[in-house]
Amino acid sequence: MNWDQIEGNWKQLKGNVKQQWGKLTDDQLDVIAGKRDQLAGKIQEVYGTAKDDVEKELAQWQAEQTHANWCGKETKPH
Repeated sequence: MNWDQIEGNWKQLKGNVKQQWGKLTDDQLDVIAGKRDQLAGKIQEVYGTAKDDVEKELAQWQAEQTHANWCGKETKPH
């Protein structure tokens, strides 16, 4: 699943984001609206995580969404 697909299905995937990064609020996720750069920045801000680490987490999360999409399974938080 590429990021355009994630952005297009944001309302459905927002719950998965919240499951992975539970400190993010619904309001923050609504403002982010599937935009990868905004999501990365907010994760950095809220969690105090380095940009490189956030990029790795997002890449892994994106891969899990692709896998879940193909397998029809939900992902679990790390």
